[in-house]
Amino acid sequence: MGAMRAAAAVAAAAPAAVVRSRASPWPRWWGSAPLLHQSPPPRRQICHADPRLPTTPATARPIVDMSYARHFLDFQGSSIPKFMQKLVVTQLSPNFREAVTLLQGSPVPLPGDGDLLVRNRFVGVNASDINFSAGRYNTSVKIPFDAGFEGIGEVVALGLTASAKYTIGQAVAYTTPGSFAEYTVVPAKIAIPVPSVKPEYLTLLISGTTAYISLKELGELSEGKKVLVTAAAGGTGQFAVQLAKKAKCHVIGTCSSAEKSVFLKSVGCDLPINYMTENVGAVLKREYPEGVDVVYESVGGEMFDLAVNALAIKGRLIIIGFISGYQTPTGLSPVKAGTLPGKLLKKSASVQGFFLNHYFSEYQKAMDHLLKMYESQELVCEVDLGDLSPEGKFTGLESVFRAVDYMYMGKNTGKIVVELPHSVNSKL
Repeated sequence: MGAMRAAAAVAAAAPAAVVRSRASPWPRWWGSAPLLHQSPPPRRQICHADPRLPTTPATARPIVDMSYARHFLDFQGSSIPKFMQKLVVTQLSPNFREAVTLLQGSPVPLPGDGDLLVRNRFVGVNASDINFSAGRYNTSVKIPFDAGFEGIGEVVALGLTASAKYTIGQAVAYTTPGSFAEYTVVPAKIAIPVPSVKPEYLTLLISGTTAYISLKELGELSEGKKVLVTAAAGGTGQFAVQLAKKAKCHVIGTCSSAEKSVFLKSVGCDLPINYMTENVGAVLKREYPEGVDVVYESVGGEMFDLAVNALAIKGRLIIIGFISGYQTPTGLSPVKAGTLPGKLLKKSASVQGFFLNHYFSEYQKAMDHLLKMYESQELVCEVDLGDLSPEGKFTGLESVFRAVDYMYMGKNTGKIVVELPHSVNSKL
């Protein structure tokens, strides 16, 4: 009854057309009048801001408690469906196609008091998606669990507390498990407001912040330093190249094609090295006989060994990943670990790992800085939507499987992003 009184109170002040649209406060499945033997479903604090309703100075946004309704509505008045598609890990495996299942009829989740329900428009694909599907980040994880790390879309429903900061229709980006879905519940405290729903903003969430924070905290960049970036034309490598160049460093980048070399030059890379046609170790030894000062390393295996050998006196190698090993049963790629201590000692060099989850205290500052750089056109956010892939653009959750394969074939330039189209009529 409290929900009905709240809705009726707001509707009483609304224009006649709106009042007629809410003529009966009873949910449609009950009929035109309440039946005494039926009771309403449990109340949930779900909020809905309707721009058609009048506002007053005392209440900047009218909030209608829609907890009695089975179908709460988005700000355009179009129904949020009961069911959605999402990707779920049903078997622990580094083989993404074996590990993950596309569910067709999963219930659309409801946001709690401090949550947002986000309708995803773009989701990001990361090399570590297969580490997640293999259960490597949490050995106690139980299947099934939702896949995907990051997304961007519009708020279509929100809890009462969350409505103090966010509104229906607002564009937000986020990093939280379960992004490979049409709708995701996101705690308002971790959501990131963005100017619009553009895939370029998505590139910053993990790939951009990993490069920014690791180089800032561990790289000790300064003018004239020589910086080697492996997988330089990839999702995070593109940012490492640009940020090192902004610090007035000399930047070398490894890549796998002539087209990627052209891209790297366009974002400031001084010397792209195509490892498909050039011997990386020989080029580094010839061009930089005294070594490189910083390595931003994400490949592992043989490339890691080459990078260690290329370190200068007091050089620093930052490990942000080792993608060459992720598809193996152990998740690791073999390196010459036995000789590593001697090599480091001989050069007073260092190797240090970087895992973004351990630097969340720096995350918001990094995002703010990167957003400003992008908005002022100081930063290129290259997006690969799969237009050049054999089967075309990555569209729909079913194409996430193709996108992961595309990444592990080394075909992408920039960040791989999947677009999620919606049948709901939207003006956003």
